[in-house]
Amino acid sequence: MKIILLERIAKLGQMGDIVSVKDGYARNFLLPQGKAMRANEGNIAEFEEKKTQLEAQNLELRSEADAVKEKLAGQSFIAIRQAGETGQLYGSVSTRDIADLITEGGFSIERKQVYLPLPIKVLGLHTITIQLHPEVECEIIVNVARSEEEAERQAAGEDVFAKEEEEFVLETFSEDDMDDEDAIVISEEAEKATEEETSES
Repeated sequence: MKIILLERIAKLGQMGDIVSVKDGYARNFLLPQGKAMRANEGNIAEFEEKKTQLEAQNLELRSEADAVKEKLAGQSFIAIRQAGETGQLYGSVSTRDIADLITEGGFSIERKQVYLPLPIKVLGLHTITIQLHPEVECEIIVNVARSEEEAERQAAGEDVFAKEEEEFVLETFSEDDMDDEDAIVISEEAEKATEEETSES
């Protein structure tokens, strides 16, 4: 189907472009969302008549989006979730969750403006793209953690899992847990290393 774009559509074109798309994409998304109209003679003439007005409206909306971008870009939002020792969430963080977090932070964002190919299923800092306008987008950080304290540590750059793994290893291989045979082997290796250092010097 041939359509006239009423706004910029990624990978399709700019406002006013006449492009061909699959019928289903046009009928189920572009046309009902008001992002395009059928490219027949009547609609083309109507678009040309209203082109100046549409461009003015688009410019105003873009200016508003730019203003929001200045405040929103780079902001960090914390999502508290339960997770296992490996960092895998017992649930997930979806586009709706992220939109709710941003809205709670004082911005008006809908879930369809959140670009998230797959739900977030692990703890950590996640960079998310927000589409504020067809021509304006920005990135935010979603800090997924098990507690506010852990979120602060992650935000400070601490590798939470590396520290937990180190503590686990130290606990697992403590001297109290070694039997006599293990202690003898370690002692012999230490003596051998000392002898080698002495002979080299």
